[in-house]
Amino acid sequence: MIKISFPDGAQREYAPGTSSLDIAKSISEGLARKILAASVNGQVWDLNRPIYDDATIKFLAWDEKDAKSTFWHSTAHLMAEAIEDRFPGVKFWVGPPVDNGFYYDIDLGGQSLHEEDLRAIETKMAQLAKQNNPFIRKEVPKADAIAYFEEKGDEYKLDLLQNLQDGEITFYSQGAFTDLCRGPHIPHTGFIKAIKLTNIAGAYWKGDEKNKMLTRVYGVSFPSQKELDEYLALLEEAKKRDHRKLGKELSIYTMDDDVGQGLIMWMPNGTIIIEELEKLAKETEEEAGYHRVVTPHIAKESMYLTSGHLPYYADSMYPPMELEGEKYYLRAMNCPHHHKIFAAEPKSYRDLPYRIAEYGTVYRYEQSGELFGLMRVRCLHMNDAHIYCTKEQFEQEFRAVNEMYLKYFKIFGIEKYVMRLSLHSPEKLGKKYVDEPELWKETETMVRQVLIDSNIPFVEVQDEAAFYGPKIDVQIYSVIGREFTLATNQVDFSQGRSFKLSYTTADNNHDTPLIIHRAPLGTHERFIGFLLEHYAGKLPLWLSPQQVKILPISDKFMDYAQSVKKQLKAAGVRVSIDDRNEKIGKKIRDTELQRVPYMLVLGEKEVNEGLVAIRRQGKGDAGTMPVQEFVTVLSREIKERSSGD
Repeated sequence: MIKISFPDGAQREYAPGTSSLDIAKSISEGLARKILAASVNGQVWDLNRPIYDDATIKFLAWDEKDAKSTFWHSTAHLMAEAIEDRFPGVKFWVGPPVDNGFYYDIDLGGQSLHEEDLRAIETKMAQLAKQNNPFIRKEVPKADAIAYFEEKGDEYKLDLLQNLQDGEITFYSQGAFTDLCRGPHIPHTGFIKAIKLTNIAGAYWKGDEKNKMLTRVYGVSFPSQKELDEYLALLEEAKKRDHRKLGKELSIYTMDDDVGQGLIMWMPNGTIIIEELEKLAKETEEEAGYHRVVTPHIAKESMYLTSGHLPYYADSMYPPMELEGEKYYLRAMNCPHHHKIFAAEPKSYRDLPYRIAEYGTVYRYEQSGELFGLMRVRCLHMNDAHIYCTKEQFEQEFRAVNEMYLKYFKIFGIEKYVMRLSLHSPEKLGKKYVDEPELWKETETMVRQVLIDSNIPFVEVQDEAAFYGPKIDVQIYSVIGREFTLATNQVDFSQGRSFKLSYTTADNNHDTPLIIHRAPLGTHERFIGFLLEHYAGKLPLWLSPQQVKILPISDKFMDYAQSVKKQLKAAGVRVSIDDRNEKIGKKIRDTELQRVPYMLVLGEKEVNEGLVAIRRQGKGDAGTMPVQEFVTVLSREIKERSSGD
């Protein structure tokens, strides 16, 4: 018999070869009907895959991320079956799940896909799903797999097989479709009740622009039509909030081919947002005891060899410039420069923790196909800082950084978030990670304990650490539930030694500090992109590029409008006058479209009584108020960084 352990600590014994589905049925038929996959010893498996040894098992239903991924990957195979039925001889590259659905990269042999094809493929997928065809896993010898795809003339699968060995090759089949696939998959197609193919795009084979352009078809699926309808409604709302659309409408940023892909130019409105965010960061960091520094945008090759970034990170760096026999790189990270500042003057234990901060500009050569608005760019302005501390100080310093995150979440109305504790992979020590197994264990335990003690929600993820230590990636969610990676909080036990950083201890010896890398507001690019979508362009008063628009009903009230403007500007308010010869209704509508938080409508009554008639963005008439009282209210709202709700 084999021993099966469950998340609650319970154990049961079963015959070798029992599947996860059989185990679920032994507990409850209801449980067996709703689960889609199982985590067996931490790996996601098909429910029908037999288990031959003692194992820990967790059942995965739709609300689990791994279950959704399995469901969407299976739907990608269903889509491939439907496409193959409509376009015989089609070839497939890869069809992975993504955050919200799936895609498949396809070689249509010179044919094109159109909107009417997508609808026909959806209909065929629905028909195939109702057949309840099981997803069947089969282990295949490499020679047989090669023969199968040679007969099909499929160069894409043959390319994948080059890097696979006997014993790790599996085929999956459902209905009339078979593909090279590691899985896992749901038990059968009948679980797929609602399907929507959402988009057609081009994608270079292997993401390399030198290779052939394939057709990428995106889709999403759900266990019920109701869930699909809710998702599509959310998708429509997301389109309205798309930061690329809002960035253009509100004159936040621009890009130009003559400047280069992924290189953002911030327009005056965007620059105001940047300056307000920097002001917030500087106030917060000054209060927390940080020192501000400024460092160059380039450095010699030798520094990045010392830091380890060139061996581990070279693919993401711009190629070097050669000057006077030396190689210089655009910096892809700020930390090596900061380490040099730490080392510039002797430090003792009395100087620690030593905290230095910089809104540093970094350059990363993201692949062309991965660039996306403000979210994936090649020039980033990062809310960076490094804390040099003793092991004894680490817990308090790491906790303080997390508390800074929580403070920012409150200011920006971020209610849902989770910390991803990214750990190393022991088998990749010396390749992807610094080869210090004991230090990895020690620092991972330290970070985990701080999160537990702070009662901060977190999940653990293997094989996603920085090369020099464990890290926390901060995942935040907008008001419509879209997930963003905001920032990172990293522990570094390696670079202090690489740069020979040291401090004098209390007993007059020397020791190497631990280093915490942190960036609570991430980069201007990604965070402003998030804020535009989170607020649907209706930024809170303190962040809005224009805070007040004065709307005189006619030119005869212009002198009063200028007087009101002068008082507001004296209080530091960003204000302008709509002096166009337009009706007041149009002025109001246009100002609403510009997402200006406050409108002041000025007519005869307001002039005679020294008042302003106030309208709030999206809320309409807010009554009248004496000018100076309005200035006081506004100034308080700005100072408090209030949402105004």
